[in-house]
Amino acid sequence: MKISLTFRNTEGETWQKEYVDERLNKMKKYIDRPVDAHVILSVEKFRNVAEVNMIADGLNINAKEEAKDMHLAIDNAIEKIERQLKKQKEKMRGHKTNLTRAEGITAMGDMSEEMDEEPETKLVETRKVVLKPMSPDDAVMEMDASKQRFIIYRDSSSENVSLIYRRDDGNYTLIETNS
Repeated sequence: MKISLTFRNTEGETWQKEYVDERLNKMKKYIDRPVDAHVILSVEKFRNVAEVNMIADGLNINAKEEAKDMHLAIDNAIEKIERQLKKQKEKMRGHKTNLTRAEGITAMGDMSEEMDEEPETKLVETRKVVLKPMSPDDAVMEMDASKQRFIIYRDSSSENVSLIYRRDDGNYTLIETNS
């Protein structure tokens, strides 16, 4: 981590440099790439202002705090930075990378226990369907022939979109739309 300090309206004291270095070096556990940190410490009448800017490739985190004491201003600004880094790391941890189908299937098998704890609804698959004009009897015959659980079709008599699905007891349910 490359740290640069700027002092405005005050002389830079060694304790301030050491304190900022010590506090920012504790942030390394949240950062996995090279980061440039620019810290601006300024004094305006009775206010001490600490401004911290952290810049890395694609990451830009800023925090600015005012306090009566410079220690307090530095601590509060770095705490803000720490919260932002934690949030960023959680986003990155939650972000899934592109897996091959085989890896995705094994990963989903391993994650089944975790899914029980936090149920999330996700769109897993998208299918495009060509609506064939047919009668409900034709749709049932096609379902039996293909062993599909449901079929979506255009009713030949009413031109409406309909859905027939096979229930667990072996019977069928017809759902019609008014389109």
